[in-house]
Amino acid sequence: MATITVKINGEEHEVEQGMTVLQACEQAGVEVPRFCYHERLSIAGNCRMCLVEVKPGPPKPAASCALPVAPNQEIFTDTEMVHKARNGVMEFLLINHPLDCPICDQGGECDLQDQAMAYGRSGSRYDENKRAVKDKYMGPLINTIMTRCIHCTRCVRFVAEVAGVEEIGLLNRGENAEISSLEKAVDSELSANVIDLCPVGALTSKPYAFEARPWELKKTESIDVMDAVGSNIRIDTRGNEVMRILPRLNEDVNEEWISDKSRYACDGLRRQRLDRPYVRGEDGKLKPASWPDAMTAIAKAASGLKGAEIAAISGDQACAESVYSLKKLMTALGSPNTDCRQDGAKLDSGVRAGYLFNTTIAGIEQADALLIVGANLRWEAPIINARIRKRWLHGNLKVASIGPAVQTTYDVDQLGAGPETLKEVADGKHAFAEVLKNAERPMLIVGPGAVAREDGSAVLAAAKKIADMCGLIKDDWNGFNVLHTAAGRVGALDLGFTPEEGGADVAGIVAGAKAGKIKLVYLLGADEMDLIAVKESGAFVVYQGHHGDAGAHAADVILPGAAYTEKNGTFVNTEGRVQLARRANFPPGEAKDDWAILRALSETLGKPLPWIDFDGLRQSMRGEFPHLARIDDAEAATWADFGTAGPMDSAPFQSPIENFYMTDPISRASETMAECTQVFVLNRQEKGTGTNG
Repeated sequence: MATITVKINGEEHEVEQGMTVLQACEQAGVEVPRFCYHERLSIAGNCRMCLVEVKPGPPKPAASCALPVAPNQEIFTDTEMVHKARNGVMEFLLINHPLDCPICDQGGECDLQDQAMAYGRSGSRYDENKRAVKDKYMGPLINTIMTRCIHCTRCVRFVAEVAGVEEIGLLNRGENAEISSLEKAVDSELSANVIDLCPVGALTSKPYAFEARPWELKKTESIDVMDAVGSNIRIDTRGNEVMRILPRLNEDVNEEWISDKSRYACDGLRRQRLDRPYVRGEDGKLKPASWPDAMTAIAKAASGLKGAEIAAISGDQACAESVYSLKKLMTALGSPNTDCRQDGAKLDSGVRAGYLFNTTIAGIEQADALLIVGANLRWEAPIINARIRKRWLHGNLKVASIGPAVQTTYDVDQLGAGPETLKEVADGKHAFAEVLKNAERPMLIVGPGAVAREDGSAVLAAAKKIADMCGLIKDDWNGFNVLHTAAGRVGALDLGFTPEEGGADVAGIVAGAKAGKIKLVYLLGADEMDLIAVKESGAFVVYQGHHGDAGAHAADVILPGAAYTEKNGTFVNTEGRVQLARRANFPPGEAKDDWAILRALSETLGKPLPWIDFDGLRQSMRGEFPHLARIDDAEAATWADFGTAGPMDSAPFQSPIENFYMTDPISRASETMAECTQVFVLNRQEKGTGTNG
């Protein structure tokens, strides 16, 4: 990119041609105030707060956000003209703004408040009546106090450009201008990001309203586990209670957005929690028990069992440390029956490239052709969906889909519904095969709806054939991607938590329990499988988890564990990026860390694991799997054979997610997610508009 020289406050700086004056000032370390400008949104030039003086040019201040740099330009940000202009803009902005800072939820995190301190007048010269605006309804997540609005239009541009739903707009003109959603709930999985974008207190968090002040909260940087994207988050706690969750900046993963479920499902951490062990009595009812009694009950049930009669299934939110501990315990007991694929996905843990999002999330921005197979990205990975929309808006991205017909936020050619169309592309008989071949950076995304089937291995083989035939694998590019929805899945696959030789997968474990061949089933937070069949099979079921969900109802012994905000752990996201979750608060009651429970149980079973603390466990895990020590690194995987070519069922691909807002024990316990389900899912079904429609 060509560079030019400009002077900023008398100092020369080299900047890229095409930059705006505001961007050049930021690069030079010179702060320019702004309200409407945002790095990830189009330029509006509404607020005029970013005025600077520019020479050569007219003798008046110019809006730096919309003014491109030019060779030999002189920019001044601290002259008398600039200060006077900014003071005038601030005075106009505050003319109609209400004097309600003490009761505003934006208090302490308000851009208007901060900049009024620097550029505001000491008193008001305005004697007329202030304008008042009626508050608008925007759904169960966004609270509105529209009299505070300064019409920066950040919210309007976000929903139109990033979320892709265009459900907020600016009505009328001049003094009568108002931001509105026409009294409809903002139907987007990313809608609550407008709360972070609002520079004043016009849009605030409805579930968090009047709950806490920022200075009361302890802030912990961690990782989201509501999906497999691994969004970087900040957990704000007061005492032992999670008050809110906010996004953290990570350009390679979630930029600065998070989904509404990631942000608001945290109230489910307070409800339906398991806070003490339970053991099912002779009357068939679960009764509170002590830890020694619960451990003894498990040891009694396991006594005399052969390894093949014991099985373990890890859940979707299990951290790598707990899965590693469970794997070592099962190995010590001689059990080959371990699996992490609750949904029955036919993924091969032996070939890492066969189950990763190899392109990486940031790599989407280089793609020029994309085929989506068996996925509903808006519900399965909203952050990845936003990246695809970003690339579609700013680049020449051709998108096609084989699978469920859903409403998308970008143009998609619907090629077909199932494996028949996939086979046509794999055989080179479909026109889109040529599109992929002719693309410089072609991509293929295989969703859970394609691999979580009986013929999933054949579907994977067909997808691999497309990757090999259409040039998706190049020296500096791997366009083959598997999309996961479970935060703990890739980490468990990396650790080899799949059946060993002669072992049973999830379906085999359920069938073995029914047949009486498997007599003890250990569930590590596993709630998304056929637990009714396991419960009715007569097998002894141990459930280790944090919520009284499906797994707990099927259990004979319940061991209360820690949720993701209550423990330190390693998670590997869908692209293979290793990230650390950090403890923000502590488990309730007698609940304990998952690794500690498994270590104590191994002692009771007479098979003690070779570590006594968390550091020892992590050191052992990283010693055996060195890539888990490379934090924030998405290590490229070696391309190899996977999948098994064969006949595919003609049944269409279907997304496993029927309700975006309730996909795990935490979100199912959340009152906020229940309200979102009513507004966005059930009401939509009643109207007959379909998925995402």
